[in-house]
Amino acid sequence: MPEADSASFSARADSLLTLRRSVQADRSLSDRAEVWLRGAVPGALLIFLVGLVGFSLLHLRLQREDILRAATEEMGAFTRLAAGALQLSPEGGESDSDRLGALMPRDAAPAGRHLLLVSPGDRIVAAHPALPGSPATLSQAIGDAETLSTFGERAGVVRLVLPDGREALGAMHRLPGDERRIAVVQTVEPLTARWSEHMLQQILMLVATGIVVVGIGAAYALQSRRAQAADRLRERIEKRLDTALERGGCGLWDWNIATGKIYWSDSMYGLLGYGRAGAFMDFGTVNAMVHPEDGDLYTLARSLAASQTTVDHAFRVRNAHGAYVWLRTRAEIVPDKADGCRHLVGLAVDITEQRALMETTATADMRLRDAIEAISEAFVLWDTGNRLVLCNSKFRHLHALSPEDAQAGRRYAEIMGRGVLPQIRRELPDREPAGATSRTFEAELADGRWLQISERRTKDGGYVSVGTDITNLKRQQDQLVASERELIQSVNELRASRKTLVLQTHQLADLAERYLDQKAAAEGANQAKSEFLANMSHELRTPLNAIIGFAELMQSEVYGALGSSRYSEYCGDIRESGHYLLSVIDDILHMSRIEARKVRLDRRPIPVETGVKSALKLVQRAARQKHVDLLIDLRPGLTLLADERALQQILVNLADNAVKFTPSGGRITVRARSAGDNIHLFVEDTGIGIPASALPGLGLPFTQVENNLTRSHKGSGLGLAIARSTAELHGGALRLRSQEGVGTIALVRLPAATRERVEALAAEASRQTVAEIRVAAGASLPRPEIEARTSP
Repeated sequence: MPEADSASFSARADSLLTLRRSVQADRSLSDRAEVWLRGAVPGALLIFLVGLVGFSLLHLRLQREDILRAATEEMGAFTRLAAGALQLSPEGGESDSDRLGALMPRDAAPAGRHLLLVSPGDRIVAAHPALPGSPATLSQAIGDAETLSTFGERAGVVRLVLPDGREALGAMHRLPGDERRIAVVQTVEPLTARWSEHMLQQILMLVATGIVVVGIGAAYALQSRRAQAADRLRERIEKRLDTALERGGCGLWDWNIATGKIYWSDSMYGLLGYGRAGAFMDFGTVNAMVHPEDGDLYTLARSLAASQTTVDHAFRVRNAHGAYVWLRTRAEIVPDKADGCRHLVGLAVDITEQRALMETTATADMRLRDAIEAISEAFVLWDTGNRLVLCNSKFRHLHALSPEDAQAGRRYAEIMGRGVLPQIRRELPDREPAGATSRTFEAELADGRWLQISERRTKDGGYVSVGTDITNLKRQQDQLVASERELIQSVNELRASRKTLVLQTHQLADLAERYLDQKAAAEGANQAKSEFLANMSHELRTPLNAIIGFAELMQSEVYGALGSSRYSEYCGDIRESGHYLLSVIDDILHMSRIEARKVRLDRRPIPVETGVKSALKLVQRAARQKHVDLLIDLRPGLTLLADERALQQILVNLADNAVKFTPSGGRITVRARSAGDNIHLFVEDTGIGIPASALPGLGLPFTQVENNLTRSHKGSGLGLAIARSTAELHGGALRLRSQEGVGTIALVRLPAATRERVEALAAEASRQTVAEIRVAAGASLPRPEIEARTSP
C-alpha cells in the first residue's frame, strides 16, 4: 500500500507539473499563436476550397474553349476545301448528294457534322448526311441563318442554336463560278463529349476534395472547441487549485535539481508576499531566503536524491517584509519524462501560528510547572485512572518520595507503596456537606505540624489534592486567644491611665501656648535685631563719613601744615580704617536688607563679557599690588538675565576673596560656560585653599576660616554670604571646591537670558507698570469723587 500510494502521488505530481509547466513556460506566445491559428486555419481551408473550385471551373472552361476553337479552325478549312472540291468535281453522272458524300465519307465524318448544298434562294439542294425532318430551307435547318446567308464566307464560323435547342457551329462558302453555296453544320455536343466526361471526373474530384477539406475543417473546429473547453477546464482547475492552496495556507514547489530552476505556485508567492517576476526562480535566490540556522537546501536535496526518499522538513523562509515564516515542506523525488530530469515536488504549509502556539503552550506548561513548584503547598494531580499527572517537591517531601518514584503515568497504589504516609495525631471533621465533589479537612501530624488538605474532583474524572501547612496559622490562633486575654487586661489598664492622659493633655496645651509666645518673642527679637543693625549702620555711617572726610582734609594739609610727618601718617591710617569700617557697615546693612527681604532686583539681559570685565576693574589695582595675574576665559555670545549691580557685587566679592588669599605670583582665572538654560561662572585661584572641614560653614553670615587668634586677613566674613544670597535671589546657587595648598574654585550658577525668560520678564514688567499706573491714577482722583464712587 505505501508503494502504491507513492506511485499514485508520483503520477499525480507528474501530470500536475506537466500541466503547469506547459502552461507557464511560454503562455503569452502560445496564447497569441493559438488565437491566430484558430481563426486562420478555417479561413485558409475555405480559401483553399474556393480557389480549388474556381481553378477547376476555369480550367474546364478553357478546355472547352480550346476544343471549340480547334473545331472552328478545322470547320473553316474544311468548308473552303469542300467548296473547292465541289468545283473540281465533274458535273455528269453523280447527284449532288453523292458528291457531298464523297467529300465526307460516313466512316471518316465527325459525329454530328452535316454538309448542305444551298441554292441562291437559301433552299437546301442536297444534304449529307440527311437532316432529321428533311427541312427545305436553310432557316428551317439551322434556325437563324441570316448571318450565314448575308455574309457567307466572310462571317467565318458562327455559333448557332438549332431549332431543337442544340448548340452548333456553322460555316458557309460560295462555290467558285457558281451561285450555290456549301454550308457545314457541326453540333457541339459530339465535340465536347470527352470534355463532358473529363468535367464529370473533375467535379467528382472536387466533391471528394471538398468533403475531405470540410471534414478536416470540422475536425479542426471540433478539436479547437475541445481545446478551448480543455483550456477553460484547465483554468478552472488552476483557479480551484490556487484557491485551495491559498485558503489552506499552502504553496506548490517544483525544484528541477539538475538545472536549479524552482517553480512556485501563485499561492506560494502570496504566502510569502512576493510578486511573480518570471516563470521560474533560481536556486540561489530561494536558498538565500532560508534562515541560516535551518540548514542548506542543496545538502537536503543531495541526500534525498541519493536515498530516493520523501522529505518532511520544517524551516524558516524570509518573506517580502523581512520577517521569517515557518514552513513545513512535504516533498518527494519525481522523475519527469518531459525533460528527463528529477524534480523535488511537494507542498509547503505555513505553520508559523502552529509553531507560535507550540512555543506558547510549552512556555505556559513550563510556567505552570514552575508556579506549582513555587507554591508553598503540597500539590498533586491524578487522572481518571488514578495515574499521576503532576506533583511538586512539597508533595514528594511530605510522602518521602524521590523524583524517580513520583514519575508521571504511575498508578496511585504503586507510588504510595514506595512512599511513607505521614502519621496523623488527630483529624478535624470535614467542613463540606455530604455528597459534595470536594472536601477540606485539617490534620495534626505527629511532629506537631498542622495540614489543611483540600481535595476536589476534576471535570475529566480525576482529582487534585492540595496540602497546605497551617502550623503558623494554628499557632497564631493560639496567640490570638492569649492576645485577647492580654487585650482585656490592657483595656483595663488603659482605662486606669486615661485620667493620666487627660492631665498630660492639659499640660501639653499649656506648653504649646508657651512655645507660641516664645516663638513670637524670638521673631520680634530677630526683627528688632535687623532694625537695630540697620539703624546702627545708619548712625555709624554719618559720623564715620565725617571722620573720613576730616582725615582726608588733614592729610592734604589744606589749611596748613600739621607740624609733624607722623600726623600725616596717622591721618592716612584714620582714613583707611574709616573706609574699612564703612565697607563692613555696608556689608552688614546689605546683609540685613537681604535677610529682611527688602532687596529688589532689576533683572535684564547682560552680556557676560561686559559684566565680568566691569567687575574685575574694581579688583585690578589690588591684584597688581600683590602681583597676581587676572585671566579671563569666556565663551562668546553668552548672556545672563540678572541685576547688573548684584552681578557686579557677586563677582567683586569672589574676586576680592581670591586676591586676598592668593599669594604673590599667583593666578586668578574667571571662566564662563553655558550649561543648558543656565550660565556657570567659575572664579579659580591658586591661593592657600580652604580646609575640607571648613567648607560646609562657608557662605553663612560672619563665618570665616581663620579664628580670632590666627587671623591674618581683614574682613567681616559677609562677602561669601552676600554672594550666595544674591545668587539664590536670582534663582541660582553658589558652590565651593577647594584643596589646601592648591587653590579654590567658586562656581556661580545664574539663569541665562533665554527667549522665554525675557518674554516672561517683559510681561511681568508690563503688568507692574499697569498696576503702578492704576495706583497712581487712583491716588490722583479727588477725594469727593472717590467717596462718591465708594458710597453705596
